[in-house]
Amino acid sequence: MDGTVLVADDDRTIRTVLTQALTRAGCRVHATSSLTTLMRWVAEGKGDVVISDVMMPDGNGLEMLPRIAQDRPGLPVIVISAQNTIMTAIQAAEAEAYDYLPKPFDLPDLMKRTARALELKRRAPAASDAASQDRPEDLPLVGRTPVMQALYRLVARVMNTDLPVLISGESGTGKSLIARAIHDFSDRRTLPFITVAAADLQELEGPARVLARAKGGTVLIDEIADVDDEIQARIVRMMDAPGDHMPRFMATGQGDLAAAMEQGRLRQDLYYRLSGAVLDVPALRERVDDILLLADHFLARSERDDAPKRLLSAQAKDLFRAYSWPGNVRQLENTIRRLVLTSRTDEITRSEVEAVLGSQPEIAPVLGGGESEKLSGSVARHLRRYFDLHGNMLPPPGLYSRILREVELPLIEIALEATGGNQAKCADLLGINRNTLRKKITDLDIEVTRRRKLM
Repeated sequence: MDGTVLVADDDRTIRTVLTQALTRAGCRVHATSSLTTLMRWVAEGKGDVVISDVMMPDGNGLEMLPRIAQDRPGLPVIVISAQNTIMTAIQAAEAEAYDYLPKPFDLPDLMKRTARALELKRRAPAASDAASQDRPEDLPLVGRTPVMQALYRLVARVMNTDLPVLISGESGTGKSLIARAIHDFSDRRTLPFITVAAADLQELEGPARVLARAKGGTVLIDEIADVDDEIQARIVRMMDAPGDHMPRFMATGQGDLAAAMEQGRLRQDLYYRLSGAVLDVPALRERVDDILLLADHFLARSERDDAPKRLLSAQAKDLFRAYSWPGNVRQLENTIRRLVLTSRTDEITRSEVEAVLGSQPEIAPVLGGGESEKLSGSVARHLRRYFDLHGNMLPPPGLYSRILREVELPLIEIALEATGGNQAKCADLLGINRNTLRKKITDLDIEVTRRRKLM
């Protein structure tokens, strides 16, 4: 099972048993002895299924069902009750409870019913307010490269936590889309998502207005390193403000935000408050194999929007892959839109792409120079190609660590493959400590598969 279950029962033993069983089954659990707390969680958008007793110290669980249905349409509620009379069952049905079980209940039976409720919730359209109705049907978070898959796994891990999130990346990489995806698929998805700029916090009452608009949802602060020190201090105080309906905070920024803190452009106290989870969105030139995948995605979306059907020619595809895309995914999207409208035939030609993108130095093939070429020569060719892709511009800062990671990842993966996944042998082969290897496997998110080596 996968999802968040809210458990409300005044019996501590039942709360403990359900929490342990659901957690073992893979669920996240919030348990309480108070209907007031349960209703607050529901209002905040938490939970995919509710399991609630009827007679609680501060009210009747059945009487709360209409409010739950109003606040969270489609949220399944499983009612459990020691008052196992037919009237209780009828009242639960009339209140449109998803299911009803009398106490003492059979735990395996309740687990099966909870699993069905979670599956129903997954298949049903998510309830949405005006803010979430503006969400695009298919966010262009498209990518099959290892660096993007690693980003997706990290997003999935932080999605249903309350950790603040700091998202860094160049302009046009999709930082705001990442933030919106985290909100739209989290426990807060039915609550507001608001983007805050420095102008929203200029006045003394600005932070209070922001919190009132957020209503416990998500607040995204755009380009945090560009906000002046006084406004940053107000953001710190806003994040520290007490309250039961505090929103989740996220922020975006370009470049190395830790370096921005060291340079004094970003307050230390604000950086450490926002960096509960740090997501680095790669530039498009760092995931070349995703370029054509994204191009096809935008071509298909244009066709769905009743634009003419277009395809990239083989030569146009070659140019797309060789281009450096300084404006990243946003530039790629706008380029496709323009080509769809200006192309004279169904197939977009290389010359039409050149007319839109402008001139760029021809890039020599990555491979070449013969089998006898040394590794250093091949690496040098790669690096020259990388610098050439930027034309007259320098690559973004942090090149040393990015290049080392690009070499280290395949080296460890191939060494693990050669040693059949035996980490002791792999560490010996590489000449590093076994604990160092384990840390690198974790940091690089390498999947280790043990198998018998046949040679």
